[in-house]
Amino acid sequence: LYYGREYPIDVAVVDLGLPGVSGLELIRRLRAEGRDFPILILTARGRWQDKVEGLEAGADDYLVKPFEMAELLARLRALLRRTGGWAAPVFRGGPVTLDSGRQEVRVAGRPVALTAYEYRLLHYLMLHAGRVISKTELTEHLYDEDQDRDSNVIEVFIRRLRRKLDPDGTLGPIETVRGRGYRFALRDDGRGAD
Repeated sequence: LYYGREYPIDVAVVDLGLPGVSGLELIRRLRAEGRDFPILILTARGRWQDKVEGLEAGADDYLVKPFEMAELLARLRALLRRTGGWAAPVFRGGPVTLDSGRQEVRVAGRPVALTAYEYRLLHYLMLHAGRVISKTELTEHLYDEDQDRDSNVIEVFIRRLRRKLDPDGTLGPIETVRGRGYRFALRDDGRGAD
């Protein structure tokens, strides 16, 4: 579940017999959070009822063990073809949506024009939503090693992002954590991070 939330995923192979949480529950949680990458179930459970339950939980394909590696790879390639190649994640936090495939940001469905640096900064914050990220880490993410790095520029970008994402000042999408850094604070339900 951690990897499905924290990293862009092109396709997932899920075993139903996972320790701690069932594979079906994992799939349901990912789908409930809006994760739309293709999921293939790989399991020893071969009854038709198991297959129906897995597909209805949100899986896109189902393969029973034992299997041939060539078949697994062919199914994964087919899933990727159907999704238009490598999946490009869409990040959501409250009314803010960042579509990394289109490199487009919207607030409540309204497009928001960002500079390249503002977009990269927001993308990084949303990729790590809820986590406090230091100015140093943000600076290292935005700039090449040979570029002049002024940490005050991060403050300027954050101020601009806040103004563009929340002109009324009612959402508070980006929090300042004094002495530590910044975090994208909106959850998918629109409330702030706890």
